[in-house]
Amino acid sequence: MRSACQSLRSERRGVQQHPHPLLFIGAPHPPAWPSSSLWTQIALFTSLPPFVYRWQKRAKMPRLPGSRIRLMLGILCWIGAFTAALQASPKCDEPLATPLSHQAFTSSSMFTSGYAPGYAKLNRRGGSGGWSPLDNDHYQWLQVDLGGRKQVTALATQGRYSSSDWTTQYRLLYSDTGMNWKPYHQDGNIWAFQGNANTESVVRHDLQHALVARYLRFVPLQWSSEGCIGLRIDVYGCAYWADLINFDGQGVISYRFKMKKMKILKDVISLKFKTSESEGVILHGEGQQGDYITLELKKARLVLLINLGSNQYGSILGHTSVTSGSLLDDQHWHSVVIERYRRNVNFTLDRHIQHFRTNGEFDHLDLDYELSFGGMPFSGKPSSGGRKNFIGCMESINYNGDNITDLVRRRKLDTSSFRNLSFSCAESHTFPAFFNATSFLHLPGRSEHHTVSISFMFRTWNPSGLLLFSILADGTLEVGLSDGKVSIHVDVTQKKNTRIEISSGSGLNDGQWHEVRFLAKENFAMLTIDGDEASAVRTNTPIQIQTRGSYYFGGYFLRSSSPPMQRSFQGCMQLIHVDEQLVDLQAVEQGKLGDFENVSLEMCAIIDRCVPNHCEHGGRCTQTWDSFSCTCDGTGYTGATCHTSVYEQSCEAYKHLGRTSDTYWIDPDGSGPLGPFKVSCNMTEDKVWTTVANSLPAQMPISGSSREKRMVLQLNYSASMEQVTAVTSSAEHCEQYVAYVCRSSRLLNSPDGTPYTWWLGRGSEKHFYWGGSGPGIQKCACGIERNCTDPKYYCNCDADHKQWREDSGVLKYKDHLPVIQVAVGDTNRPGSEAKLTVGPLRCQGDRNYWNAASFTTPSSYLHFSTFQGETSADISFYFKTSAPYGVFLENLGNTDFIRLELKSPTMVSFSFDVGNGPVELAVRSPTALNDDQWHRVSAERNVKEAVLQLDQQYREVRPAPPQGHTRLELYSQLYVGAAGGQRGFLGCIRSLKMNGVTLDLEERAKVTPGVKPGCSGHCTSFGVYCRNGGKCVEKYNGYSCDCTSTAYDGPFCTKDVGGFFEAGTLLRYNFLPEVASAAVMEVRSPSGTLGSEVNLTREDLAFSFSTSSAPCILVYISSRTQDYLAIVLRQNGTLQIRYNLGGLREPFTINLDQRNMANGQPHSINISRVEKVIQLQVDHYPPVSYSFPDASDTQFNLIKTLFLGKVYALHYTTVQSFVMKPSLEGVSEGELVVWWLEQLLLLDQ
Repeated sequence: MRSACQSLRSERRGVQQHPHPLLFIGAPHPPAWPSSSLWTQIALFTSLPPFVYRWQKRAKMPRLPGSRIRLMLGILCWIGAFTAALQASPKCDEPLATPLSHQAFTSSSMFTSGYAPGYAKLNRRGGSGGWSPLDNDHYQWLQVDLGGRKQVTALATQGRYSSSDWTTQYRLLYSDTGMNWKPYHQDGNIWAFQGNANTESVVRHDLQHALVARYLRFVPLQWSSEGCIGLRIDVYGCAYWADLINFDGQGVISYRFKMKKMKILKDVISLKFKTSESEGVILHGEGQQGDYITLELKKARLVLLINLGSNQYGSILGHTSVTSGSLLDDQHWHSVVIERYRRNVNFTLDRHIQHFRTNGEFDHLDLDYELSFGGMPFSGKPSSGGRKNFIGCMESINYNGDNITDLVRRRKLDTSSFRNLSFSCAESHTFPAFFNATSFLHLPGRSEHHTVSISFMFRTWNPSGLLLFSILADGTLEVGLSDGKVSIHVDVTQKKNTRIEISSGSGLNDGQWHEVRFLAKENFAMLTIDGDEASAVRTNTPIQIQTRGSYYFGGYFLRSSSPPMQRSFQGCMQLIHVDEQLVDLQAVEQGKLGDFENVSLEMCAIIDRCVPNHCEHGGRCTQTWDSFSCTCDGTGYTGATCHTSVYEQSCEAYKHLGRTSDTYWIDPDGSGPLGPFKVSCNMTEDKVWTTVANSLPAQMPISGSSREKRMVLQLNYSASMEQVTAVTSSAEHCEQYVAYVCRSSRLLNSPDGTPYTWWLGRGSEKHFYWGGSGPGIQKCACGIERNCTDPKYYCNCDADHKQWREDSGVLKYKDHLPVIQVAVGDTNRPGSEAKLTVGPLRCQGDRNYWNAASFTTPSSYLHFSTFQGETSADISFYFKTSAPYGVFLENLGNTDFIRLELKSPTMVSFSFDVGNGPVELAVRSPTALNDDQWHRVSAERNVKEAVLQLDQQYREVRPAPPQGHTRLELYSQLYVGAAGGQRGFLGCIRSLKMNGVTLDLEERAKVTPGVKPGCSGHCTSFGVYCRNGGKCVEKYNGYSCDCTSTAYDGPFCTKDVGGFFEAGTLLRYNFLPEVASAAVMEVRSPSGTLGSEVNLTREDLAFSFSTSSAPCILVYISSRTQDYLAIVLRQNGTLQIRYNLGGLREPFTINLDQRNMANGQPHSINISRVEKVIQLQVDHYPPVSYSFPDASDTQFNLIKTLFLGKVYALHYTTVQSFVMKPSLEGVSEGELVVWWLEQLLLLDQ
C-alpha cells in the first residue's frame, strides 16, 4: 500500500517538473548497519541524549602506519609545525549550514514551496518541516552554498519533521565553484553515509579526513520505505583562508636564497595545487655540483626527483625518483608535503605517506641561487629536457618556514615572468560526464548527411567498452574500446554489404584522458588518437554514408536488428563534438538538448584503485572500473595482495617438513619487507646449518699494502645485509672461518702494537681479533691456545718469519658477523706476501621457529603491544593441545576486533570486524585437533579478502565487500590466550608471527604466572619423520633422529649405509664375538644385540644392492649347525633365496624368474619369516607369501655370522652387494653355488 506522500506525488507528476542532473554513481552497497543496542551504547558512551546518534567509527586519530617504518621519526619531529595536511581540530566544529539564509540552499526539485530546500536546516520546523523533492529517484540532490571555502569536519542529518520521510543513505559531493563536483572518498571508495531511521533522531558523521569546499551536495541513495525522501542537514567545521596564486604556464616564482650557495641538511616544503593538466613542473632547484630537487606532474602523477650528489667516477649515484598519486589533473585541490633530514625523506600526498632514503652517500642538498615554483628557471640548464611549466593554482606554499604565497602577495619575490599575476583561480571550462554500466547519453546531429565527424575525450580503466553507437540510414557506426585500443566498425548495406574496420592506439585504459577524432565521408575514413596525425589510421574503402542524426555515447540498450558488440562504458567523457560542434552539456543537463540516463554530469568520479598500491612486495597492480587485482609472478609471494611468502622462514623449517640438505629459498620475516633469498641448508643428525656465501675467492693474494695505504677487500654476500642480519639474529650460533697465510707479513702486530690488519663486521665496526679469539682480545687462535710459533707473539704471522705461516680459526661472536670488509696493511716490504681466506657465514638453528610458550591454566595469557594491521594483516603459528577449545589470541578496538580460536575439537575460526559487522571464517579438520600434536594455523586479512588455512591443507576464503570499511582499528593490548579466562587456551603455541614479526613468547612467559617458556613433546608430531626404525629424541628446541640401531644414516635415517667391494674383500658381521683373520674386515656385534646360543623362529632382513655381475651371492648367514640363509643371483641375473633349516633333504628354494636384477640398477629386498611362512618383497612390487613344506624345521639354530660377499674377479658391486666370479669352467650353476658356500664356510671356521 502506497503512502499518502507517494499517492499525492503520483497525481502531481509532471507539474513543476524540470530536467535534473543525475548524480547516481553505481548501485549503493552500504556497510552493515549497527544494531539498535550498539547505537544505544554509543549514545551512552558519548554522553549524548539518546535521540542524538553520533557516528564516530571513522573519526581516526593519526597513528603510525605500522611497525615496519624504519625512518628516525624522532629526528623528524621538528617538521610537525609545518605540516599543511588538514587535520580535524576539536575547535573546528562550528555549525556552518543552519546560520545561512534560505537562498544558500538549492535542490534538484521540490515537492511544493513548503518543501523548499531552505527549510532543510537541522532541528528546524519551518515550512513542511524539511526538504522533499518532487520525485523519489537517484536524480535528486540538496545543495548548500557555504558562502566561501570552509573546512568541513562533520555532517549531520534528520528526516523531515513529523512525517514518514527520511533518507537512509546518501553520498556527499563537494566543489569550490558549484561545478566539477568531487564525491567524498573513504577507504578507497566513493563513500555512502548511513542516514536516518526516523524523522527526529540526528545522525552525525565525523569525517575521516576534513575537506575544504564552498559548495556541498547531498545525494540521497536510499530512503524511507514508509514514505519519501526527506532531509534536514547541518555541516560542521570552521573558516578557511589561504593565499593562492594562479599559474598561466608562463610565470615562474623565483625564491632567491640569502647566500649564493646553500648547503641544506634538512628541508620542509608544503603546498597545495589543482590543475587540469597532466604535465608540469611544480618546483625546481639545482646546484652546479649536480645536486637538484624537482617536483613535477607526469601523466597526472606526482614525481619527486632528488639528487644529493654523485661522484665523477660514477661509483656513487645519487639520483632518486619516487612517484605518488594518480589522476591529479582532476581540477581539485591536492596537498603535498616533503620532509627531508639528510637522506631520510617523508613524501606525503593527500595523507598518503611514502618513506624512503635517497641513493648515494651524501647528506646535504647543495643548491645555487634560487628555488623556483611553477616551472624551470629561465637560467635553467639544457638538462631540463623541455619540461612544461605548471598551469593551474597553488596555495599555502611554504619552504623551510617561509610563506612563499604571502611573500609574492607582498611583492617580496621576483614575479616578472608573469604576464598577469592573479591571486584567484582561473577555473576550467570543461564539463565532464560520468558513465556507469547502465548509462547512455543521447545527442542529436545532422541527419541525411554524408559525413560523420565525431570527437571526444575519454578516460577509463576498463580495456573494453562502447564509446559511441549510431544507426545510419543504411547501417550502423560503432566506436568501441577493445583490449585498450579504439576500434571503429562501420557497416553499410546500401547496395552491397560494405564493412570498414580500423583501430588505433594501445593501452588507452590507463586512466588518462585520451582524445578520439573520427571522420568518415564518401570513400574515406580516418581515426586519430591523441592528436597524433602522423599515426592516424586511414582507409579508402568505397563506401556511402548517410546519417540519421542520432548518436548514443557510453551505452546503447535499445533493441536493434544490428546491436553493437558492446553495450556499455564505464568512465568519463568531456569535450564532445558532433558534426564539428562542441556539445553544450549544460544544455543537456537543463533538458534543452538530447537526453540521458544514469549519467552524472559535472563530475568525473574515476578512482585509481592501484593508488595507493595494495599489491605488496613488488606485485603488479591492474584494475578495472570496479576492482583491482595483483599479479604476483616472480615476487616470491602469493595471495590477493601478494602478501604471503611462498617460502619457509629458515632451513630449520624445511627440515621439519621432511626436506634434506639442498639449496633453498628462505624468507625469515615472512610477509615483512625483506625479500626471499637463497641459502644452502645442511641437515645434519642433530643440527641444521644455514650457509650464506660471499664473493671473496679462497687464498686471495695480497700485495703492495701498508699501514698507511691498506688494501681494502669488500665482501659481497648472496643476500643483502638486512637479510643476513635476519638469519644471524634468529640463529642460536653463527661462525665464519678466516685464514691469513703469510710470509714476512704481520697480521695483528701483537702483543701491544697497532694492528696492521682489521676487519669490519655487521654495523661497520672495526675489529682487531682474529679467528679462534674473541671480541676485545687482540690475538689469534694460537695466542689463545698458547702454541704460536714464537711464544713472544700472539699470532704466527706477527713473528714476521720468512717461512710461510698461517693464522686461521673461526669467528664465533655472531653480533659481529658477517665479515663485510678486511683491510690488510703489511705486504709492501721486499719478500712480503699474504693470502686471505674468508669462508661463508654459517649459522645453526632458528630460535624464532622454536620460540614457544605453554599455557597451564585457562586464565593464563601473554600480552603484547597493539597489533598494527590496518589494511593488511597476517598471523601464523603452531599449536598443540589436548583441550577441546580455547582462544589463541585476540585484540580489541572500539567496535573492531580480531580473534583466532579453537572452537571445537575439529574446528578453528578466524573472526574480525573492521566496521562492516562481524565476519567469521571457520575451517574443519576431518580428525581431532586436540591430539597433542603440532598443527599450523595461518590467517590473513586484506582489502581484497580474508583467508584461514589449517595444516596447509584445509582452507576458507571470504571476499571483502565491494564497499565498506577496510581499516582495522585496534586499541587494546594483544592477548595471546584469552584475557579474563573466557574459553582460555590450554596447551602450547610456538612460532607466532604477526605481519612478519615473531613475538617473543618465551621471554614474556618467563615473567607471566600460569605460562611457561618452551614446550616439550615435539616427537609426538615430528617423530614420523624418523624413518627405517630411527628413534625420535626430544630436545628443548626440537628433536633429532637416533639412527644408531638402523642400517641408515642422515637427519631422518633415510641415507643408506652401504659399501663398495673391491677384489679380495668381504665384510663379516659376527653375531657372537670371535677373533677375526687379518684378511677380513670385521664388524663386531654391539653390546645388547644377539647373545649366545640363539635359535630363531622369525627374522627380518632388508637390504639394497646394485651389480652388473652374475651369478653371485648377495647375503649369506651361517650358523654353528648346517642351517643357513643364502640370497643368490643366478647366471641369468634372477633372484634365488635358499633356506636350510633342517628336516629336508635339499634347502628350501624360492626362484624369482621374472627379471634380470644384475642390470646395474639399485634394487631392494625385504624378507620376513615367521616359522614356516615367508613374506618376500622385491623393489616396489607387492609382497608375496611362501610356505615351507610340513617336514621342514622352523628354527634357525645357533646363528653365527653374516657375510656380505667376496669378489674374486675384477667385477665390482656397490651398495651392500656381493659379487663372486670364480674362474671355473664346465660346472653347473648349482655346483657353483655350492662351491661358493663352501668357500664361505672355510672363512667361517
